[in-house]
Amino acid sequence: MKRLLALCIVISLVACKEEPKDYATLSGKIENAHESKTLKIFKGKEFEKIIKLEDDGTFNDTLKIDAGDYTIQHGSQFGQIYLENDNETTINTDYEDFTNSIVFGGDASDVNNFSVQSFLISNDHFTEDLITNGTKEDLDAAIENYRSAYNELKLKYTEVDSTRVSQMDKNIEGSIKQISQYLSSKFAMRSQFPQGMTSPTFTNYENFAGGEMSLKDLRGKYVYIDVWATWCGPCIREIPALKQVEKQYHDKNIAFVSISVDNGRGYKGDAEAAHQGWKKMVAEKDLGGIQLYADNGFSSEFIQDYKINAIPRFILIDPQGNIVTADAPRPSNQQLVKLFDKLNI
Repeated sequence: MKRLLALCIVISLVACKEEPKDYATLSGKIENAHESKTLKIFKGKEFEKIIKLEDDGTFNDTLKIDAGDYTIQHGSQFGQIYLENDNETTINTDYEDFTNSIVFGGDASDVNNFSVQSFLISNDHFTEDLITNGTKEDLDAAIENYRSAYNELKLKYTEVDSTRVSQMDKNIEGSIKQISQYLSSKFAMRSQFPQGMTSPTFTNYENFAGGEMSLKDLRGKYVYIDVWATWCGPCIREIPALKQVEKQYHDKNIAFVSISVDNGRGYKGDAEAAHQGWKKMVAEKDLGGIQLYADNGFSSEFIQDYKINAIPRFILIDPQGNIVTADAPRPSNQQLVKLFDKLNI
C-alpha cells in the first residue's frame, strides 16, 4: 500500500510538472515613450517582432525565438538584450535617457545588466574632457580606472556564464585599443600643431553669400572653422548644435566659417554636381555663419596643410592668425563653450 501511495505521488508530481514554454515573455515600461509607441526586437534579417506599447508606455508580449542576443529599438534609441524561450524578462527605461536608465529584470537579468553596465562604464572614464584636453598620462589613468571598474562588475554579476564574460573581456580590451589609437592620433596632432603656431591659410575660397574670401580677411577675430561635406552624416548631425553656438556668440568677436570639401563623392564623381549640391544644402538648411567652398576638396592646400583626412574637423584660430587648437571641440560638445568662455570671446 505504501509503495502504491509513493508511486502515485511520483506520478502526480511528474504529471503536474510544467512543460518548458516554446516562447519567451517580454514585458516592462518605457517612460516618456516615443510617439511610435512600439518596441522593435530584431536580429539582422533573421528575426523581427514589433511590440505595441500601451498609452502609459507599458508592454507585454511573447516571442518564439532562438536563444541569443537581440537588438531592441524604440524610436531612435537602440540597445541589446539576451532572450531565450521559457524565459520571462522585463525592461524598464526612460526614452529621454534610454541606455543610461535601462534596467533588466526576470530571467537572464544578470546577463543583460552586466552587458549594458559594461558598455556604460566607458562613459565614466573616457570623457569629453579627456578627449578634448587630456594628456598621455590622463589616458593611462583612465584606462587603469576603466579596467578596475570592469573587474568590479564581474564580481557583482557572478552568475554570468564564463563564455559571455570571456567575450566581454575581449570587447573591453578592444575598446581600450580603439580609444588609445584615437587619442594617440590627437596627441600627435596637438604636438604637430601647437597653440600659438601660425595657422595655415586659405585664399579666395568661394563664398556662398557672394564673392570670395581668404583667411586674412578675418584677421582681428577668432575664427572657428568647420570642415565638412554634404555627404558626411556626422557633419550634418552637428548642424543644429553649430547653429545654436552661432546664435549664442553672434555679437562676439568670433567668425564661424564652414568650409565644404565636396569634390564629387556622393555625386558619382561629378564635381559640378557636388558644387551645386553644396549650394542647395546651404540654402535648404539655412546654414548660418560664413559658408565657403574649398578650391580642390580634400586636395586643397589648406586641408592638406592641416593634414585633414576625416571629417568633421573643427579648428580655432586667434585674432592674430595663430592656432588656438587644430582639433577644437565639436559644437555638440560642451567643452567648446567652456573654451570660448576661457578665452573671453
